[in-house]
Amino acid sequence: MTPDPTKLPAHVAIIMDGNGRWARQLGKPVKFGHRHGAEVARSVVEACVELNIPYLTLFAFSSENWMRPISEVDGLMALFLSVLKRNEINQFHQKGVKFNFIGKRNGLAPKLLRSMDEVKGLTEHNTGTTVTVAVDYGGRWDITEAAVALGQQVEAGKIKSSDIDAESLRMQTSLGRFPDPDLCIRTGGEKRISNFLLWQFAYTEFYFADCYWPEFTEVEFQRALEEFASRQRRFGKTQVEGAGDE
Repeated sequence: MTPDPTKLPAHVAIIMDGNGRWARQLGKPVKFGHRHGAEVARSVVEACVELNIPYLTLFAFSSENWMRPISEVDGLMALFLSVLKRNEINQFHQKGVKFNFIGKRNGLAPKLLRSMDEVKGLTEHNTGTTVTVAVDYGGRWDITEAAVALGQQVEAGKIKSSDIDAESLRMQTSLGRFPDPDLCIRTGGEKRISNFLLWQFAYTEFYFADCYWPEFTEVEFQRALEEFASRQRRFGKTQVEGAGDE
C-alpha cells in the first residue's frame, strides 16, 4: 500500500550498494550486477515520478571507487555512457524529469562529460522530479569545496569572514539549491554512509535494506517509504507531549 502522499519524503537519497556482491553470488561478472543495478535505478526514478517525489539523489560512483579494479571502473564508465544516450533519456525527458550531476569532473572522460552536459541541458527546463546523480563524489570533498569558495569570496572582498554562517556554507555545497534529503536508503546490508552528503544528512532519516541493489524492488521501495512515514521527525525539538529531545 502506498503511504499517505502528505507523509512522503520530498527528497530521497539512495546509496545503491551490492551490485558486485549480487553478481558474484550468481557466479556472474561484476558488470552483470551493474547492468541490473542500472535497471533498478530506472524503476526507482519512475516510481518517484509517479509518486510526485520532487527530488531523488543517487550515489552512482564515489571518489573512493577509483580504487576498484580498472576493468570494473571502465565497465562502470561505459555503462554510464550507455544510460546517458538520448534514446534512454528521452522517456524521462517526456515525463518532465530534470537531471543534475554532482561530483568532481577532472577525472572523468571528455565523452562522458559531454553526455552529462547534454542530458542536463536537454532537461534543465523540466519541472518534474529532479534526479541528481553523484559521480566521483565525496562528502568531505563537497564541504572542502564549499569552504574554499567562501574563502575566495572573502579574499575578493565580496564578503567578510564574519558573514559566514551555516546557511552560507550550505548554499555553496553541491546540493545548495535543493532541500536536504528527508530519507536516505542504503541497500546491501551495510550500515554506514560512506562519505555521501555529509553536510546534508544532519537530520536525514535512514533506512537500511538487507537486499542487494539489483534486488531492490518496488515493494522494497514502498516498505522504505512506509517506514519513513511512520517516524516522528523532531529536528531536536519536542513536538508532542511526552516526546523526548533528540
